[in-house]
Amino acid sequence: MKEWLGTTLEALNLVDTMEQQDGFTRLGYSKEETASMNVFRSVAETLGLSVQRDRAGNLFARWEGVSGQVVMTGSHLDTVENGGGYDGAAGVLCGLGAVKALKDIGFKPHHSIEVACFASEESARFGVSTLGSKSVAGILDKSVENVRDRHGVSIKEAVESTGLDWSSIEKAERSKEEILSFIELHIEQGTQIEDHGAQFGIVRGVACPIRLKVKVEGMAGHTGTTPMGKRADALVALAPLITFVSQEAEKLSKRSQKPLVATVSTMNVKPNVMNVIPGHAEAGIDIRSVDDDLKRSMADKIIEQCRSLENEFNVTINIETLVDNPSILLDEKLTARVKQAGESLGYNTFEMDSGAGHDVMNMAAKWPSALVFIPCEKGISHHPKEHSSLEDLYAGVEILAEVLRQEAGE
Repeated sequence: MKEWLGTTLEALNLVDTMEQQDGFTRLGYSKEETASMNVFRSVAETLGLSVQRDRAGNLFARWEGVSGQVVMTGSHLDTVENGGGYDGAAGVLCGLGAVKALKDIGFKPHHSIEVACFASEESARFGVSTLGSKSVAGILDKSVENVRDRHGVSIKEAVESTGLDWSSIEKAERSKEEILSFIELHIEQGTQIEDHGAQFGIVRGVACPIRLKVKVEGMAGHTGTTPMGKRADALVALAPLITFVSQEAEKLSKRSQKPLVATVSTMNVKPNVMNVIPGHAEAGIDIRSVDDDLKRSMADKIIEQCRSLENEFNVTINIETLVDNPSILLDEKLTARVKQAGESLGYNTFEMDSGAGHDVMNMAAKWPSALVFIPCEKGISHHPKEHSSLEDLYAGVEILAEVLRQEAGE
């Protein structure tokens, strides 16, 4: 199995070695993503599965059972630019590996088993994430059709470049009755499993963000002739907020049962000229916690701090809420069964929350869903050095196979 995992991982990544200096770039609805998904189809068909493509470009490899209902696992094959070859791919690979393992022992499913390969999970191309799984869950906002990538290609145009029809993408939605449960496996993208001496993580909830855009309006002026005491420097006014966000998030997190993180992750300064005082400064702030009240408390503290900075630095600060999504709590009963399945195989588990978004968020809106993490070396992700060992991938296969055996059996 380990040899099969290594060979298949390389095939899904369209390489003959995972050592790639520039990493992997398979953006959503690109020819590279399509090529990788075609490998998924080929591997699945070799395993004796039937493969269907839906109206959103998702692929589903089906092992037909007696009942018409489905137990589903899977993830995605698209990447960020120059990313790693395990983010998403590990879940697809281990899903196929679990089916292979069950077939090897002669298991006959009562409920059908499907391995999903979702399209366009990453937001790297359009700034909009999980397009494929949103379509399956029936929660895709079709108004995103005119959102464009940096080359001016819209989401609608990108989808249709792969042979799909944007006007019928809503037909990708699956009924609530058809799917019994969904289990996603993913690399952790952090070090909590490793830090706690565990071998896999079981996720209780996914921390969806509050995102704020803070715009500071000051007064541009000549850097050489404007006295220091008569300036309204937008960047100087914004600068203390960066430290405030980091320090206040750490304080709140330490005082709370659930962790919170907050990051000033984007900056824009105008006119951005060496001899001109910045008249405009803009920052993007990302706040995450499974505790929605805690997120909002952090946002309130940022707003309060901005009002103080306005007065101190003689500037105007406008705050826009870009995103305020409630966090997703995963199905407790299914999560407990997945945890028990892993532990029955002798694997130590660590219960945790996910600070990153995944396809499971959308599936959980409609069906009982669970998320399993396997370790990734040093927590490195979205980077060419992203890596999970064959041993950890094999553990993922064993855990998924046991869960699927229980969920799809009579």
